[in-house]
Amino acid sequence: MELNLTKPICFFDLETTGTNVAKDRIVEIAILKVFPNGNKESKTWLVNPEMPIPKEVVAIHGISDEKVANEPTFKELSSQVHDMIKGCDLGGYNSNRFDIPLLVEELLRAGVDFEMKNVVAVDVQTIFHKKEQRTLAAAYQFYCGKDLIDAHSAEADTTATYEVLKSQLDRYEDLQNDMKYLADYSSRKRFADFAGFIAFDKKGEEVFAFGKFKGKNVEKVLEDEPGYYGWIQNADFPLYTKKVLTAIKLRKLNNKLS
Repeated sequence: MELNLTKPICFFDLETTGTNVAKDRIVEIAILKVFPNGNKESKTWLVNPEMPIPKEVVAIHGISDEKVANEPTFKELSSQVHDMIKGCDLGGYNSNRFDIPLLVEELLRAGVDFEMKNVVAVDVQTIFHKKEQRTLAAAYQFYCGKDLIDAHSAEADTTATYEVLKSQLDRYEDLQNDMKYLADYSSRKRFADFAGFIAFDKKGEEVFAFGKFKGKNVEKVLEDEPGYYGWIQNADFPLYTKKVLTAIKLRKLNNKLS
């Protein structure tokens, strides 16, 4: 089934130096842009992460320090990446928990003020886990009847993710071919910052999802414990989490002034 799109969607996959959203860096990024008329555009970049790639990570994706030594840094590529994804919805495999937070972190680090507010994100892994409980390679075989060659190659993983989503729509009649619906369906829990530090409660208000204030309203915590904002800003949290927290603080201040 072809996707019912009202605007382009970019399926993307990252290979990285590790799994820490705040500290690790991209070493390869592949983007498959699908337009409402069915046209496709794809691009893959190797990226110099400006830090050593651990040997245990090289063993997974095969991208070594030597392979990316002469490649552009993400900052040098950031405008091209941003131009390709801006105005688009996003799709990926485990993307809500990892790829999107890390990509946004890299963009912010490069000085690109990327905003997720009007973007819907379809996580194909979550749909798969809710329906079948498998891995990407198993999903590709299960839904598409194909073996995933070059798994942990960003380009191969991106293409497989796109094909799996189309096959999921063919297989499950209850899934609506609508990106907003699929984004809602593929989200495990609603988070304001994607990295999972600030969530929404049943009333749609931001609450902390970690630490001593877990479950507490963010605005109230910042009002009662003003030092907590400074601690988060100076600690090793993702830049996008800090950006979201600042927006909440400024919103509260503006409400007081109005």
